Amino acid sequence: MMLKVMINNFYEKLAKVVVHHSLEIKEGHKVYIRGHSHARELIQAIYVETLKVGAHPYVYSKIEGVDELFFQNATEEQLRYVDDVEKLIFGTFDRFSFIRSDYNTQKFSTIDPTILTQTQTTPDRKKLMEEFYAKDARGEIKWNIVPFPCHAMAQEAKMDLFTYSEFVKKALHLDKENPIQEWRNVKEEQAKIIQKLEKFRDVHLIGEDTDLTLSIKDRPWRNCCGDKNLPDGEVYTAPIEDSVNGHIRFTFPGIYLGNEIENIYLEFKDGKVIRATAEKGQKLLDELLKIEGTRVIGEFAVGTNYGITTFTKNMLFDEKMGGTMHCALGFGFKETGSKNESAIHWDILKDMKIPGSKIIADGEVIYQEGKWKI
Repeated sequence: MMLKVMINNFYEKLAKVVVHHSLEIKEGHKVYIRGHSHARELIQAIYVETLKVGAHPYVYSKIEGVDELFFQNATEEQLRYVDDVEKLIFGTFDRFSFIRSDYNTQKFSTIDPTILTQTQTTPDRKKLMEEFYAKDARGEIKWNIVPFPCHAMAQEAKMDLFTYSEFVKKALHLDKENPIQEWRNVKEEQAKIIQKLEKFRDVHLIGEDTDLTLSIKDRPWRNCCGDKNLPDGEVYTAPIEDSVNGHIRFTFPGIYLGNEIENIYLEFKDGKVIRATAEKGQKLLDELLKIEGTRVIGEFAVGTNYGITTFTKNMLFDEKMGGTMHCALGFGFKETGSKNESAIHWDILKDMKIPGSKIIADGEVIYQEGKWKI
């Protein structure tokens, strides 16, 4: 007699969205599922749903503490090492499900920022990720990041776990009868916005301590509707690399490996950061800007998910928040026409609901105080 593991309805529903909508897993696909051991309920749910469609799932799960121990004890050679197994996985699997959770969001707070950035700057790591994103741009693979509600994330969001779980459920449309159809509706609505955005050439961003210009001429926009990220809800493109000029202040903290960089102010000239300050985390900001390609904006985006109303210190949610925009320093996605290469892609968020905030395109106000005008 075959025994079946009982899967919680929340995770079963989420797994169906991941398998059938986000990753479109089919029979024969090789599927890589990665997450921390405390996220086992969601790992199990995605694993079972993957088996049901006749695919071949492989689970990689870390135990608590190994990340901190690595950065505390690894030599420079070990920090820069990329294992052959990891190269094989990223080179041969068809689908990738990355489960985002944490047991301690401050676990890297005592690690020297120069050590944290070394793992991303090695040539082998950079090559591995460039090849991965190139395959993604060619449509050869699909990947998705999905959240697991946990105490650490709830604490960062200043919620108890029960309240946070409800917040996650609504952000993912899991409170609806057919969440997959809800994400399809998002895709349809955002497609109408993108159709208008792709006609514009020059963008002027105005906001709190912000006056920034950039060009998006002939750069395609992308529709984020639950495929690569859950939750989702944004439209994004890549500015012409040398077109960004002016200054911008990001009103929300920048988060890098759990470390906060507060009140980030950047000045640009001909596409590159020429001045960068922060009230907190200046050393980490300086180290990040030393990484090749991070002085250039690789992404310009507007959040469209008005169901996310609270900043949670989790960019998987925060960058989708309706009424905000964000820029990513570093790597730009090839499908947006970006030519910028970097070992990292670091999103930083700005509140656009503040009075006077607006986006002007070719002289027309297209977005004002958190709402589209087109």
